[in-house]
Amino acid sequence: MNFSRTAAGEIRLDSALVSLGIVRPVINGRPLETGSISENGSIFRYALPDQQQFCLEFRQDTMLSLRYWIEGAPVDSFGVCFVGLENLRAYLCSGYYSWDRSTYEEAGAHKTGYAMTQLLPRFGSGSVVVGFDRHDRCQQTFTFEGDSLTVQTLWDRKNGRPESERLVLFEHPGVEDALREWAKIVAEAAPIPPRQTAPLLGWCSWYNLYAYITEENILEHLRGVVEVSQHEKLPMRIFQIDDGFTPEMGDWLEVKPQFPRGMKPLLEEIRAAGFIPGLWIGPFMVGNRSRLYREHPDWVVQDRQTGEPLVQMHFYEEFRWHKRSEEYYILDTTHPAALDYLRQVFHVWRHEWGCEYFKTDFMHFGSEHGPDRAVWHTPGLSRIEIWRRTAEVIREAIGDALWLGCGCPLWASVGLVDGVRIGNDVGVVWHGVRSAQSLLQNQATRNFANGILWRGDPDCILIRERFHHLTDSELRSLALYAGMSGGVLTTSDALDELSAERLKLWKLILNPNPTGCDFPLLGQSDPVLVQVRRSARGANVFIFNTSDEPMQRRYPLSMLGLSAPKFVYDWTAGRRWETPVEHLAVTLAPHDGALFFLEDAPILTPPETLV
Repeated sequence: MNFSRTAAGEIRLDSALVSLGIVRPVINGRPLETGSISENGSIFRYALPDQQQFCLEFRQDTMLSLRYWIEGAPVDSFGVCFVGLENLRAYLCSGYYSWDRSTYEEAGAHKTGYAMTQLLPRFGSGSVVVGFDRHDRCQQTFTFEGDSLTVQTLWDRKNGRPESERLVLFEHPGVEDALREWAKIVAEAAPIPPRQTAPLLGWCSWYNLYAYITEENILEHLRGVVEVSQHEKLPMRIFQIDDGFTPEMGDWLEVKPQFPRGMKPLLEEIRAAGFIPGLWIGPFMVGNRSRLYREHPDWVVQDRQTGEPLVQMHFYEEFRWHKRSEEYYILDTTHPAALDYLRQVFHVWRHEWGCEYFKTDFMHFGSEHGPDRAVWHTPGLSRIEIWRRTAEVIREAIGDALWLGCGCPLWASVGLVDGVRIGNDVGVVWHGVRSAQSLLQNQATRNFANGILWRGDPDCILIRERFHHLTDSELRSLALYAGMSGGVLTTSDALDELSAERLKLWKLILNPNPTGCDFPLLGQSDPVLVQVRRSARGANVFIFNTSDEPMQRRYPLSMLGLSAPKFVYDWTAGRRWETPVEHLAVTLAPHDGALFFLEDAPILTPPETLV
């Protein structure tokens, strides 16, 4: 990647893979026609109206990087527009938080992503990555429209000189490895290094009991988890109670009558059973029927357009989410008293109740709104600066307890959380809302960050025989697909109600020392997904037909980054191949997958766990 000046004096960025074209400044979302451009070493200054200057600095070390800033009036957003993209086949549109999906889009599609993008060439192999190194002070957007890419820093009228983080641009011969290279840059630049945590393996109450939990049925499921874990020698170590034990969002120190002893004795029983006790909380959520809002209406973010509390979520019809609140507001953590309250909640849960695993949900509340909509108690901070300061208070209050962020900003959470949900809620259907589709899309495109920035959480794995609309092959394939990730692995199903076959599946994916997996064909528009997981013993290869039609595929092992030949055990079919192979050939029914164990020597007995 290199930059040059055109005959007209404009700056141009070119690459052997995908050229970005002419660079132009952008202020408040609008590319500007600039006047004179003066050059002083590596800094270029664009003369703008009203005595403003847009400054752009290039550095060429191991890779090209740039920063930009404005000298003059404050702004909501500012950045650069690359005009004239060439040889672009597809680009990665990266979502910002857990439920904001990340997908490869065809060139020409008008989409906006966050934090970074990856450009795939129409002709040739490899990729170009364009992304920021830090994400704890501002959000950054990447908008594609026609043959242009606009990169903006959302400044939100924050105090100080508008100045961007470092934007790195580099070519790479790979696709997923290129994304991992960017993740390592983010890890190195993070003000707090990423947390290195052992795999989070356990049980969560939500996808079996949902909000209908009581002390009695929680203890009933605990007994089943203990019995099966001990008998099967499962490495499960977390037992987490999800939403349903507090009366309203925001009233986090109150407990429903269904928990007559409160939470402390229940968490003590979980710990005595040999598990890390966990609880669910939505720190930024305030229900309009909560005691918190009734007593402190000034503790929520206001809507500049209406003068009323900013409504982040509402339930006006039949479903009320097992609460009375019709509306949900955002806790204004720039209000000192509101932030002190949140600090107290996490301190009590951790040090008085004994919670050692925190699942914080709806963590995107507040980070979606700029000053055009949100009115905070204390002005002068960007939306993500507010989020990060709040998250730092949470980490300080819980100490070294485990923390899973759900509905959570992916990049601003680096260094604070142990795990991050990488997709939407798991569901009981293949297509539609809360279906398999979120997992299929987001696990592949966010896998690169797993184990580098945090552990990725594909959400709870469904393994029960009844009470869903998935076929046996769909359920098995989705479990294997999630299990191959080597990140957070939990289930909500009653373990003592599972058949021997389903327990065998659950045991297979619960490797306590996973290496994570690769997607060697990432970026190709193929409904058949391929995962490879390596170890000193060999490798697992999972081939998954996500389409609605039968598919045939043939993969040379070298295409998957594996040396040939290998001996193969087909776990799905329950048979070993007698002679070594140099390729894998499969015929898969719709929504079905095949799991292979590959080793240098013949595999004589059926493997019981992923490598």
